Amino acid sequence: MAAAGFSCSAADLNPLLGANSSAAAEYICSGFDAVSSKFVDTGYAIDNTYLLFSAYLVFSMQLGFAMLCAGSVRAKNTMNIMLTNVLDAATGGVFYYLFGFAFAFGAPSNGFIGKHFFALHEYPTASFDYGYFLYQWAFAIAAAGITSGSIAERTQFASYLIYSSFLTGFVYPIVSHWFWSADGWASPAASDLLFGSGVIDFAGSGVVHMVGGIAGFWGAFIEGPRMGRFDHAGRAVSMRGHSGTLVVLGTFMLWFGWYGFNPGSFLNILKAYGESGSYYGQWSAIGRTAVTTTLAGSTAALTTLFGKRLLSGHWNLTDVCNGLLGGFAAITSGCSVVEPWAAIICGFVAAWVLIGFNKLAEKLKFDDPLEAAQLHGGCGAWGIISTGLFARKAYVNEVYPGQPDRPYGLFMGGGGKLLAAQIIQILVIVGWVSATMGTLFWLLHKLKLLRISQEEEMAGLDLTSHGGVAYEYNNGYAAEVVDQKNRFEMKSPIAF
Repeated sequence: MAAAGFSCSAADLNPLLGANSSAAAEYICSGFDAVSSKFVDTGYAIDNTYLLFSAYLVFSMQLGFAMLCAGSVRAKNTMNIMLTNVLDAATGGVFYYLFGFAFAFGAPSNGFIGKHFFALHEYPTASFDYGYFLYQWAFAIAAAGITSGSIAERTQFASYLIYSSFLTGFVYPIVSHWFWSADGWASPAASDLLFGSGVIDFAGSGVVHMVGGIAGFWGAFIEGPRMGRFDHAGRAVSMRGHSGTLVVLGTFMLWFGWYGFNPGSFLNILKAYGESGSYYGQWSAIGRTAVTTTLAGSTAALTTLFGKRLLSGHWNLTDVCNGLLGGFAAITSGCSVVEPWAAIICGFVAAWVLIGFNKLAEKLKFDDPLEAAQLHGGCGAWGIISTGLFARKAYVNEVYPGQPDRPYGLFMGGGGKLLAAQIIQILVIVGWVSATMGTLFWLLHKLKLLRISQEEEMAGLDLTSHGGVAYEYNNGYAAEVVDQKNRFEMKSPIAF
């Protein structure tokens, strides 16, 4: 046994202890071995506790998604959108357990898909413990939560269950295998690195945010805009959500959870860089990652605040919250390998990416109540590119050790190979998610399982699908609901 680089051997101690000292040497070494084993156990406990706590933080983002979505839709659809967020977690839990985790991390496997650990069979192993499964499940359901916002207020409830199962059980796990599994064809931990670097998507600007955003894009595009979103002349009509309070609550919950999302992606904390006993180690990189995350989101929020003020003349609460989240989505890729000043640039550009995509969406008559496709898809793609521009060599070698000549950021002197790998990631995610989720939404549309009827949309999903309303004691709203209910019940019954 060894601890702190020192080993104990009775043969080595005998000459030091003198004649007839074998028993004493054996006793000393056995005591040393016991202490050394306790240090090993403590290391495992510290790292697994850190990972579990990070998983709890990421899971708390589901509450953030639920509150953000609820505040961003009209009151008559509040219960519907909150129920979909609950079921994203529950459905995702079952399907990620049965299939998703195996497809993502079932090693050994090929570069495309994992093939072990279905239903956690023969699990845990020396490489994966239960905390790792829980952490990855929390990421999978985050992608599903992103998609549900894009198709809010006009989608049949049954289709939520279908797409959520497919996304968390198959589509998302394949992408995470490509870029996060050691066997993945574009992973930075692969034996044969793409362009000599692999893709650096540390916490998932592409794997999570682009996957959820692109899936949401196809759902919203195939369904079409909500009734009244555009007038007869094609001009956009504002359809703001009913509660700024819930939007802010959801935003702060997501902010809080992002400290598990990004720093937690190190997976362990008890790791020294270089010689043991130094103040600098993985714990420092984790702290830096939390700082870059904070700075990118904060910069994006302020940029959106003043940018929208110049463009519209208002200090808009919802826009600022979405801008903040856009900054977080962008920095998620390179949070561990960029300097704090680069995170500020990343957040600044992310705000304008979101503003630009929102303008484009209006021109194309694309309706996403949460701006999820623009935010997570657009800002996520920018974050991937940003990593290819600003990744610092020293940080890349710390986070991805073992290959000192690994390419790094173009603007940091590392050439264009990393940027090329990042662009490949964007292209394959767009292609894969479009081919799978786009096809699924198209089939649901053709089978008339995707969009609700005009009567249902007018009355609201809470009343027509869930048997009630979210705000029973709001007299003004209650009167409106009674009127909608009376008109709705005059129509023909609604199929599930």
